[in-house]
Amino acid sequence: MKKIILSKNKSDYTRTSFESVIDTSFKELGVKPISEEKETLTVPDFFRMYNELFYDIPESSPINSHLYLIEKSANYIGFEQNQEEIDALREEITQLRTELLNTQKELITVQTNSPIIVNTNTGSI
Repeated sequence: MKKIILSKNKSDYTRTSFESVIDTSFKELGVKPISEEKETLTVPDFFRMYNELFYDIPESSPINSHLYLIEKSANYIGFEQNQEEIDALREEITQLRTELLNTQKELITVQTNSPIIVNTNTGSI
């Protein structure tokens, strides 16, 4: 039988001194720190994942939705969807309002047998 002698010289460490003296990381086991394990997402990876998740993404929500992506991207590139069409429709509305006002004035003139005079500065009759 072999005799095992344990050293009588033992060291006591407090919690703080233990961590400063003893390396508690797992470098020997080949484990990388979380910061090194983080995978970098590339643009092609993003679009591949986007296409995979397309139907799982809500249509509209303040965040994490198709509408959010559209608004954020449109804002980033300065895109104003259908702006030319909107401007043309606003111009047409203005023209139609003017025509309606003139038709109403003609109708009142015919009904009252007296012309309507509009003060163009104030818009009042």
